[in-house]
Amino acid sequence: METSISAHKDTFARDHLPPRDQWPELLLGPPVPRYPARLNCAAELLDGAGAGPGRPVFRTPSGETWSYGGLRARVDRIAHTLSTVLGVVPGNRVLLRGPTTPWLAACWLAVLKAGGIAVTVLAQHRPYELATMCRIARVGHALCDARSVDDLAGAGVPGLRITTYGGDAPDDLFRLPAPAEPYEALDTAADDIALIAFTSGTTGRPKGCVHFHRDVLAIADTFSEHVLKPRADDVFTGSPPLGFTFGLGGLVVFPMRAGASSLLLEQAGPRQLLSAVAEHRVSVLFTAPTAYRTMLNELRTGSGQGRAYDLSSLRRCVSAGENLPAATWRAWYERTGLRIINGIGATELLHIFLSAADEDIRPGATGVPVPGWHARVQDEEGAPVPDGTPGLLAVRGPVGCRYLADARQSEYVRGGWNITGDTYVRGPDGYFRYVARADDMIISAGYNIAGPEVEEALLRHPDVVEAAVVGRPDAERGQVAVAYAVVRPGAARDAEALRARLLEELAPYKCPREIVFLDALPRTATGKLQRFRLRGGDIEHADQPVDQCDDQ
Repeated sequence: METSISAHKDTFARDHLPPRDQWPELLLGPPVPRYPARLNCAAELLDGAGAGPGRPVFRTPSGETWSYGGLRARVDRIAHTLSTVLGVVPGNRVLLRGPTTPWLAACWLAVLKAGGIAVTVLAQHRPYELATMCRIARVGHALCDARSVDDLAGAGVPGLRITTYGGDAPDDLFRLPAPAEPYEALDTAADDIALIAFTSGTTGRPKGCVHFHRDVLAIADTFSEHVLKPRADDVFTGSPPLGFTFGLGGLVVFPMRAGASSLLLEQAGPRQLLSAVAEHRVSVLFTAPTAYRTMLNELRTGSGQGRAYDLSSLRRCVSAGENLPAATWRAWYERTGLRIINGIGATELLHIFLSAADEDIRPGATGVPVPGWHARVQDEEGAPVPDGTPGLLAVRGPVGCRYLADARQSEYVRGGWNITGDTYVRGPDGYFRYVARADDMIISAGYNIAGPEVEEALLRHPDVVEAAVVGRPDAERGQVAVAYAVVRPGAARDAEALRARLLEELAPYKCPREIVFLDALPRTATGKLQRFRLRGGDIEHADQPVDQCDDQ
């Protein structure tokens, strides 16, 4: 497929795509629509499938409701400010940071409408992480919630122009002068870059996943349209932040593509989700298996304490981010009568590509390829394995992995297939069942934690001489991260001090649930670390101070 003429003046991101012979094979035929050569996905989403300007699009827990017309007016004002006041030119990378609010979603849409490239990060990310992502993507502009600006300012990114929103500063985004007239969306190519989404790498260095304007619509026109099947009167909500593509799709792209609305929650723990569903009559819920397990417990115990939750408005529940155990699926179905739509997605592929809904669901299985996607299980050499044999999950569809300036592209894409790093089994019935991660990624409560990244943070502490971080099975979270550390002679084995240091550099969800001190890490005669012994707890140690990090 030939590349269209780009509308981007800043070509850094396009120039640093992988070589074309390292791109995955794309499947762009039916049922995926044939997108025009010129396409701005923000303009398409703001159309809301023809939703009238008065229809609701975003809601907040306080009762505030934004209409499609009101959202368009706000997006246009921000786009004018970006291009005329802040000097953002098409192709510039714009970092977005803040809690999940309508304003963050509006900023995302405005960046794309003006031809910028959105780099949405988590409000939890710490300065070291932010600086790394800005360096990789060469970010020059940032729109940041005033409540989340300190860590970003503290990252010390050279040349980064930070504009806050939602505060009382005189140069706040919404106090800057801008025309009140409509903004004509930049005439971007369908394969112009719309966003760069960062995912943790197993080596600790985050990878920037590059996605085009057509990719944003493709995830809505495959999983959402054919599996989720939203309606215009649906109200979406969920726990994943917009810095995760799971949340971006489930809370912004899917509802807007269907002309529906979304309740955006800054605090989205299990209890808040239950309350939100009951109070705001939510019909579509996106969260991780851990949250469904916790909500089940709350439904059992909360109702006995005078807290009854009315879930009668719910008709769709989606789970992704980690494997959904059959026991959790059955318990939720028995308690609510709702069948959870399980799925697996990846930041590299933007959203869910294996799933099943309604009567096609088989508890314990992830599902089958979403219409528009193909999947198989193969060996390390790339040959398909027989049904019933574990192997590497390989996927291809309308969206594929393209890392920004990263040699790991050739690891993820092999022979035109995206290799997700998961071990799967395909049954004779065509259903795919999850076995395990094929690498050292730890998936805890839906969050991806790269053990080497946490190890590097531990090793930056002056007293730590060796560190290893592994995942250990956990009934509630799927896995928890456990750190093993060796400190220099004479140094205190102070788990609290290590925890404080980690929380300065890493998002809280990356903090190990346990920190165990050893005299030495277990190694083979050749010096190779025996991670399997750490995972199994098969270790003798004289001292084990344990630090339980906060759930965040």
